[in-house]
Amino acid sequence: MPTQTEPDVIRVPESPPPPGPRRWLPHLPSGLLGGLVAVAAGAVLLATGVIDGRTTRVLEQAQPATLARKPGRALDAEQIYAKDAPGVAFVRSFGITSDTPFGRSQGSATGSGFLVDKSGDVLTNAHVVDGAKRVTVRFDGEGSGMTAQVIGKDDSNDLAVLRVDPSRVKVDPLPLGDSSAVRAGNAVLAIGNPFGFDRTVTSGIVSALQRQITAPDGFTIDHVIQTDAAINPGNSGGPLIDSHGQVIGINSQIATGGGGDANVGIGFSIPIDAAKAELPTLERGGSVQHAFLGVEAVPGRGGALIGRVAPGSGAAKAGLRAGDLVSALDGKAIAGPDALSRVVGGHKPGQTVELGYRRAGQRHTARVTLGTRPD
Repeated sequence: MPTQTEPDVIRVPESPPPPGPRRWLPHLPSGLLGGLVAVAAGAVLLATGVIDGRTTRVLEQAQPATLARKPGRALDAEQIYAKDAPGVAFVRSFGITSDTPFGRSQGSATGSGFLVDKSGDVLTNAHVVDGAKRVTVRFDGEGSGMTAQVIGKDDSNDLAVLRVDPSRVKVDPLPLGDSSAVRAGNAVLAIGNPFGFDRTVTSGIVSALQRQITAPDGFTIDHVIQTDAAINPGNSGGPLIDSHGQVIGINSQIATGGGGDANVGIGFSIPIDAAKAELPTLERGGSVQHAFLGVEAVPGRGGALIGRVAPGSGAAKAGLRAGDLVSALDGKAIAGPDALSRVVGGHKPGQTVELGYRRAGQRHTARVTLGTRPD
């Protein structure tokens, strides 16, 4: 992951931009929807910097089946805020290098996070701390905060764990919920530090499920929650909370519609289930490994059409090449690039999968050993 010069801002204009450097993705998603902004904020300018040559795409996926309503008494916004806001952190990253018209300069950036345990571990977005030389965390709304160490980071899911001295933390961890039980229409709250206004609460609903956004390393994040709760620069890493006061997502990006960097009612949160799966690894300083097939693909008729194959990848070693149409993986039908990404993402590096594909109208199968996703 290259050093971020300002917190990660991606603005997609109404017409597609010229092609930038290729990324080796499990697929190349289609369908631009306005602009997406990773919602950390520069502390000096209270603004965000455009990352040249990068676009983030969002793709709608199939909605899940209707889920049963969660049991138990729902809390109102005031009760949730009183319970959870103390554990929401103001995160400041120092020493981030920026490219400006006048040369390179260093500044700071702000974001959000939240306490997840009694050991002083704070969950936030990777893009909040990428490139930082020093990070501080503040819970009480006063003072300069305490020094935090970046213990673990996964740019592929835009997650990071910070650790502070637990003896200095006088607040309770936020309870983690179950994002698989979330459904469209559920009431939610977002608590964070938009534009530096610490522990701001906004309310809304879950607008949609199963969205897909681009991570800081250019790969995709699946099963993303869309919300209309107001999220703005500085909210990055803050919690999206359900009506029972439990965290169901980590606020990460917003759509801007191409007209600035502020909220237009479309925000995206990384599901908490993805974070819970990685927390044990990140908390011990381990590296999260993701499976890598090694193809760049676009939608094809009845599958994922390979445009390029990464040299030396499992796909290349198995003989796959541009023009092949992937239609199945381990017996599961592949309807397009997004399905291919999800199925590959459900495997681990080193596993061997059977790939069904068509070449020049003929059906073929290949056994592919998945590699490790590169930075």
